[in-house]
Amino acid sequence: MSQTLNFIPGAFMRSFFKAGTLLALILVAGPVQAAVKIQEVSSEKGVEAWLVEDHSLPIITMQFSFDSGAAQDPDGKAGLANLMTGLFDEGAGDLDSDAFQTKMEELGAEMSFNASSDAISGQVRMLSENSDEVLDLVRLAVTSPRFDIDPVERIRSQIAVGIRADERNPSKQGGEALAKALYGDHPYARSTEGTLETLASITPEDLKAFHKRVFGRSNLTIGVVGDIDAERLAAVLDTVFGALPEEAELQVVEDIEPKLGQEVRVDYPLPQTTLRLVYPGIERDDPEFFSAYLMNQILGGGVFSSRLFQEVREKRGLAYGASSYLRSRDHAQSLAIQTATSSEKADETLAVMEEVIAGLRDEGPTQEELDTAKTYVIGSYAINNLDSSTAIARTLVGLQEDDLGIDYIERRSDLINAVTLDDVKEAATRLLTQKPALLVVGPAKQGGE
Repeated sequence: MSQTLNFIPGAFMRSFFKAGTLLALILVAGPVQAAVKIQEVSSEKGVEAWLVEDHSLPIITMQFSFDSGAAQDPDGKAGLANLMTGLFDEGAGDLDSDAFQTKMEELGAEMSFNASSDAISGQVRMLSENSDEVLDLVRLAVTSPRFDIDPVERIRSQIAVGIRADERNPSKQGGEALAKALYGDHPYARSTEGTLETLASITPEDLKAFHKRVFGRSNLTIGVVGDIDAERLAAVLDTVFGALPEEAELQVVEDIEPKLGQEVRVDYPLPQTTLRLVYPGIERDDPEFFSAYLMNQILGGGVFSSRLFQEVREKRGLAYGASSYLRSRDHAQSLAIQTATSSEKADETLAVMEEVIAGLRDEGPTQEELDTAKTYVIGSYAINNLDSSTAIARTLVGLQEDDLGIDYIERRSDLINAVTLDDVKEAATRLLTQKPALLVVGPAKQGGE
């Protein structure tokens, strides 16, 4: 595996210049050849992590994820998880916002948090020589965030600016309208950022209660890459996460099937129309997942080699591109197909897309298409998932969340190569037969049609 670890962000570079540590190594280090040997590490308190040791550079990357997210936002408090993730580095323990961020800067560390519908994730990158101090800051952020009123109001204002901008963004408005149509009153219908009204209703007490409820060792997944061994990591896991409650108190989120077979129109006076079709998806643990994955690659996931790109862009010049993707969430799955074209060509473009979809559904792929898809899907995995310490740490977390097994990377190529033409055709029939939901964002039809 070619593991590229020579990208050093600004904070790291400033720290190296200040500390004078191993700068020559950083400047000359090219791609480092290393095998992805994954170790399972468990602490005395039962906190578990997957580790890939790499001592070629003095850097440690930790990625962690709590199985919670915006779907856990209480009614009337949409945006709570998202607001909380903007505040973990804005003061924790006995350090206020300025003191916390100053210390992070002095240590040359990077810390970030993010909320999706299903998870709250965090990442930290640090020099191994400063790791004790940095990890103590991570401990404070995860276990003792302050949620002081001044940072809360500042981050709330920043999010509100984004929400107001989204109100003028037709693509964003179209996505929100489609989510509401697909998911009704399910949490997946809500914007992760919330609305201006729900965001304004969130108090520091709400943030403290939410943090206490959704952060626990039971819903925590961790991946670590870099200059640390298993023995030390076991101790670190308890130091950083050991004080969290053993069990999170998560509200039940029901599984939901997207409501397909409907048309959603968002009228905007634009010269361009966006089209999106939503079909049923497939769960990640479904035995036919890779059949569907390769089918999607042939349909629109392969971009330049895909049928949609060739028919919509290359042969007819109707759009700059057309693509498709599978979306597997904790409680709903879907396959989405999308493009944007000139408004006067919208009907023609949609007809071409529907013809491509029907062709793959009814006839299946060719052997050449399947072979090309397999080659790309196998070859691109290392580039997309294993080309840096950050990517590897994120992959370690994802493999655990999807319960794919510690030997998945070794097995993956065989699983893909085992897929046959008949398997892909069956997947196309399974996913592309039902009438899809259609989103159209663009000028209103003349005459109110």
